[in-house]
Amino acid sequence: MLYRRAQIPGGTYFFTVALAERKSTLLIEQADRLREVIRIVKLHHPFEIVAMVVLPDHLHAIWQLPLGDADYPTRWSLIKAGFSRGIPKGERIRPSRAAKRERGIWQRRYWEHLICDERDLQTHVDYIHHNPEKYGYMAQASTWPHSGIHRYIRMGWMKED
Repeated sequence: MLYRRAQIPGGTYFFTVALAERKSTLLIEQADRLREVIRIVKLHHPFEIVAMVVLPDHLHAIWQLPLGDADYPTRWSLIKAGFSRGIPKGERIRPSRAAKRERGIWQRRYWEHLICDERDLQTHVDYIHHNPEKYGYMAQASTWPHSGIHRYIRMGWMKED
């Protein structure tokens, strides 16, 4: 099936990518693995991570793609596949996935939104940084260890509180 996606070369995008099992804690259990896979994908398919947070069963990210490049689907495919390869099999696999020899770790689809202006960007950065609070994981966003908020605090772009 062909999905309609906004693909603007050099665009800035907000993503939500989720595990198939929404009660899983795999992403934070394997946060180092996820970080390493993203680093490797970035070496071969560069992009800038503007903001990111990893929660137990999903993540949010804002990426800025290089000028002339709109291929975020390949990047997400490589990240999801690279992450999955290092996870021992044992997840529930539905028959439709088994027929295609797919793992059952990630949801097939993900949400993407083309950032249209500075206000839209700031709204989504704030959403990402405060997501651990929204889900009740932490009382203060800056105490969640799997968030890019720490870079913003180090750079002086945000206060810790």
